[in-house]
Amino acid sequence: MPTLFSLYRKIFFGRKPGWNEQALPKIYVSTPNVSLSPEKVEQYSSVCGFDFDGKTLPMTYMYVMAFRLHAVIFTHDGITFPLLGMIHLKNSITQHRGLSVDETFNIECALTSSTVTDSGLEFELVSKAFVGDELVWESLSTYLYRIENNKRRIRPPKANPMAWDAPESWSLAEDLGRRYAKASGDYNLIHLHPVLSKRFGFDRVLAHGMWSKARCIAQMMPQIGERPCTVDVAFKLPLFMPSDVSFDSEQDEDNLVFELRDARGRRPHLSGQISFL
Repeated sequence: MPTLFSLYRKIFFGRKPGWNEQALPKIYVSTPNVSLSPEKVEQYSSVCGFDFDGKTLPMTYMYVMAFRLHAVIFTHDGITFPLLGMIHLKNSITQHRGLSVDETFNIECALTSSTVTDSGLEFELVSKAFVGDELVWESLSTYLYRIENNKRRIRPPKANPMAWDAPESWSLAEDLGRRYAKASGDYNLIHLHPVLSKRFGFDRVLAHGMWSKARCIAQMMPQIGERPCTVDVAFKLPLFMPSDVSFDSEQDEDNLVFELRDARGRRPHLSGQISFL
């Protein structure tokens, strides 16, 4: 598997000519025979709030591995625009069965489509993990390369109409981004230290969106159990650290809906739904 550290040097410090206003090319990358480190899985589980039994993988851990292939695609010559300021809009993960840390995986990722919207250029990356010929895990990530448009008025996102009766409260320390980076290998500079994030226009460090998703899933594992499912999330407002946040979930017919909000429960950082297969 490629290392994210070397790829981030290209992403943050390489030069790109700018978007050529063309649809993005379809790009496919894959890595066979990927083995996992139980120590790294334990470290990741601890940061994200999962109870790791030494064997069963957290549902979001394969994304940590697949993201290395995302980064390979981001640095491809066919991507002509700089990736600073790129936004992760949505992520969907489907786990078809429980995964074990001692299994060997074949992982692939493809840039499948791109569309110009009012906000900019949206594109999708599809990631899949196989054990032998069996598809065991897959993910769809939607990214946005923002294009300035003075005519577009951005409205703040609204929270879902949930009861929000007794939400959980979590305190996010300023060093969470560094601990998540060490566990995941994702050393994006805007998540590491205020001195670094200020270089890219942020007064404070931002929490990883996929940490937020993982932490929410970890909280709901008693309801999820071992059932195959799809977890869809939309990333709303940036989550700066340190901060306090609130989380709640509720049953919606056969699904679970959930949201991560600010401490007062007013502004949503992440909205999601779990559908059981």
